[in-house]
Amino acid sequence: MLVPSESLRKVTAAIFTRAGCAESEATTIARHLVESNLVGHDSHGVIRVPYYIDWLRAGKVRANQSISVVFENPVVAVVDGNFGFGQVIGEQATALGIKKCKGNAVAVIGLRNSGHLGRIGDWAIQAADAGLVSMHFINTSGGGILVAPFGGTDRRLSANPIAAGIPVAGARPMIIDMSTCVIAEGKIKVALNKGQALAAGAIIDGHGQPTTDPAAFYAQPLGAILTIAGHKGYVLSVLCEALAGSMTGSGSSHPSNPTADRVVNGMFSIFLDPKTIAGAAFGGDIERLIGWVKASPPTTPGGTILMPGEIEDATRAQRLKQGIEMDQATWSQLIGVAESVGLSRRDIETIAA
Repeated sequence: MLVPSESLRKVTAAIFTRAGCAESEATTIARHLVESNLVGHDSHGVIRVPYYIDWLRAGKVRANQSISVVFENPVVAVVDGNFGFGQVIGEQATALGIKKCKGNAVAVIGLRNSGHLGRIGDWAIQAADAGLVSMHFINTSGGGILVAPFGGTDRRLSANPIAAGIPVAGARPMIIDMSTCVIAEGKIKVALNKGQALAAGAIIDGHGQPTTDPAAFYAQPLGAILTIAGHKGYVLSVLCEALAGSMTGSGSSHPSNPTADRVVNGMFSIFLDPKTIAGAAFGGDIERLIGWVKASPPTTPGGTILMPGEIEDATRAQRLKQGIEMDQATWSQLIGVAESVGLSRRDIETIAA
């Protein structure tokens, strides 16, 4: 089924409002989740709503929180997310990084104890829209251990995404948003809901054997996700653990951490002001880079060389026009959680109209 993005946003915001979030917070959470659906990252979209509400009820994420400063100087800050919703906490931490960078050409923000930060590319876009280059490294402290180390057979690491944004004058920024593992767990959930097989080489079962069955990931013993590019993705994942976990004070992924009973993200972000560091030459050189790369003869006749973020931009335009494709299982789960917070089907229809 196709659902208009604005309708999906309204319903999602209403769910979080009924669950105890302030209207502004509910709107922010909904905006980020639906934006993930719009750009084609359904794994980080409204499929997450039932999990977030469950975590809120269990006290594993807290409504209406703000960052608090643990340490600060003109260019560095370590902030605590107080287990608030990551869509809100991530915005606040990134805004602080932008403010510091604008005054000093560079800034570093270490974020600890945030709820699930969602699509990490959002924070790179936020910085790029402010004219800044940024890099973001993320881990969990133990509640999101999903990935096998290179050569290993069980879960030891988080999914550990890396995102970066580069502003482009007069155009959408280049956004790099990637996990250091082959597939996000959310995409395994999507495949499970749709009854689809996974691509080969994404996961192993609980016995360390390759499988394409998403159910095998959740069976006992638990399966694990593999790192991208073998040992290369593995070392990037370890880098995320060291920066987002150890450096921020959030803790690298380990089941003995005090916060290992919940999904808690750490994020290490670096912000750079290209106007100050590179000067006027930056914008022109980025344009030349894009033109040079895109001029490569495509392997497929009539094909196009895409820059990072262009697929998401095209998907967003299409889904804004046509609506967001929702599988029946995900839609049913969303309706179920809406009803669990006191919204009737008539309420949902009215809100979505």
